[in-house]
Amino acid sequence: MIVSINQPAYLPWLGYFERIASSDLHIVLDHVQFEKNSMTNRNKLRTSQGWSWLTVPVSSSGKFGNMAISDVNIPLNTRWQKKHWNSIRSSYSKSEYFALHERFFESIYSREWEKLDLLIGEITNYLLQSIGIATPLMLSSEMAPLQSKSELVLELCLKAGADCYLSGAMGRDYLDLDAFRLNGIEVQFQEYRHPQYRQLHGEFLPYMSVIDLLFNEGPNSLKILTGDTPE
Repeated sequence: MIVSINQPAYLPWLGYFERIASSDLHIVLDHVQFEKNSMTNRNKLRTSQGWSWLTVPVSSSGKFGNMAISDVNIPLNTRWQKKHWNSIRSSYSKSEYFALHERFFESIYSREWEKLDLLIGEITNYLLQSIGIATPLMLSSEMAPLQSKSELVLELCLKAGADCYLSGAMGRDYLDLDAFRLNGIEVQFQEYRHPQYRQLHGEFLPYMSVIDLLFNEGPNSLKILTGDTPE
């Protein structure tokens, strides 16, 4: 069984979904510390001026450095939903497949959200379904892990019954490969080659949110993000 693990992310980029698509099980690492200015609560949107951040505000209350992702709250009445929806609609209303997904995203941004993980989860599940990725998900917070860093990843893999762990490229900096080997788990590293695809607003820019791909390429999105397209 190939297992991948990643922190939840708001409107993630293509490589995030490619790793999930390449796995038999994906573990959402939601019990670890929330990091300010990470991709957990923000991502890049393609605009007519280039790109811009979409950032979900969070309530820190002085707890940064000691707050699990699953515990992060979103302040109410900050109007961020209207700003995000207006930015998305302005940037993508003319893309070929935007209308197919407009109702879902409009409903997302018309609601008040108290918990960041619930917002991310609902959007991510919709994106997985829309792209055509059927990999099941588990939450690390429901697996009662006790370790940290490399030991945490190994612990989760063992709990999930993995015989292969598909790591991000940065895993080379901290994973104890010998420990995985001793436990009978092969480690592979994702080497993602970002594809080009149809994109509005001029010269192609990589590393945007996956909605940039979905709105422009629709049913071709899965083949494009996994590289399963003819040369």
